[in-house]
Amino acid sequence: MRYSVTLLCTALASPAMAEVPGVMTGTPVVHSLVSKVMGDLGTPDVLLDRGGDPHAFQLRPTQARALASADLVFWIGPELTPWMARAIDGTEAQGRVVTLLEAEGLFLKDYAEGHSHAHDHGHDHGHSHDDDHDHGHDHGHSHDDDHDHGHDHEHSHDDDHGHDHGHSHDDDHDHGHDHGHSHDDDHGHDHGHSHDDDHDHGHDHGHSHDDDHDHGHDHGHSHDHGHDHSHDGTDPHAWLYPDNARAWLDLIAAELSELDPANAATYAANAAAGRAAIDAAEARTREILAPVGDAPIMVFHDAYGYFAEAFGVTIAGTITLGDAAAPGAARLTEMQRILAEDGVVCVFPEVNHAPVYAEMLVEGTEVRLGGLLDPAGVAMEPGAALYPDLLTGLAQTIADCVTES
Repeated sequence: MRYSVTLLCTALASPAMAEVPGVMTGTPVVHSLVSKVMGDLGTPDVLLDRGGDPHAFQLRPTQARALASADLVFWIGPELTPWMARAIDGTEAQGRVVTLLEAEGLFLKDYAEGHSHAHDHGHDHGHSHDDDHDHGHDHGHSHDDDHDHGHDHEHSHDDDHGHDHGHSHDDDHDHGHDHGHSHDDDHGHDHGHSHDDDHDHGHDHGHSHDDDHDHGHDHGHSHDHGHDHSHDGTDPHAWLYPDNARAWLDLIAAELSELDPANAATYAANAAAGRAAIDAAEARTREILAPVGDAPIMVFHDAYGYFAEAFGVTIAGTITLGDAAAPGAARLTEMQRILAEDGVVCVFPEVNHAPVYAEMLVEGTEVRLGGLLDPAGVAMEPGAALYPDLLTGLAQTIADCVTES
């Protein structure tokens, strides 16, 4: 089940809107790119709270209502934020849902722990975009999900890389719906959700999803995202490859222009300015990283493959896998071996995760403990400048440790 572009309300098919679209984004990086394209015309909302975990989050009722009423929703995709997939399924969304991982012209790669080869899922890596605004998506969505909002799911999840979703929220309207999703996503992941929600309100959303990545975009909203630790599917941290972010700016401008043609020229100009800002940030990132050379480093989780690909950083290993779940004893033993054999210079902890594992690995060694990395920008000030600052900030944190004398 793909979400690439979802038109759920036929009224939105009209050629123009009376005002600038209301836009919802999933994560800080997406919010940053959309903010740049919208400029002074409007301000998008973002679902993930500052400091939240992109892999595991639960919406408050007010956020679910905002998601449902948005004219446009931009998100990375279920590979990164399965909680958002459930929310899209569970709300009576009013607008178009744009899945950025399915944009044309992207460079996509697999998790380093699985397949090491790059692959494009049928995307053109030459970054050539023919934006006739339909992007080949079928907008005929049908929603039967009765205000489910996917809240307070005591999920026993093997989904999204096995994250624990036991979040404590001030949400006394949990709508606790039993979603019993049977998800079959060609990533080889098993979602088997078991929901025991004592506030189930009697809603059983037994979605059966067969997602084979054909990008044919079947929008019946039956999603099977199954990510169960195999880590051999597409790495969703694709924003850390600047060419992808530049392609997304164009897609965002095209989608906004389709709903708001009166401001199409402004969206296009803002996207061009955004590309120029990324160009400058990319150049500055390369400059900062030049002294790092090929010095091996270790990072907390498998989120930096695109950054390493784009900027030539040598990542010898990751303390945990792509979901940032706590590592086991065998994993830590393997990382200790890599530290010793590969000449790792620095180990970097990460925001939202206690540094205890990184500290444990470097204890008694000459390996240095680096600063906190923030690959998703969750601790940064939100806004249009976040994405360029994210690139240079990662580079500076790495360089500060590696070049320390």
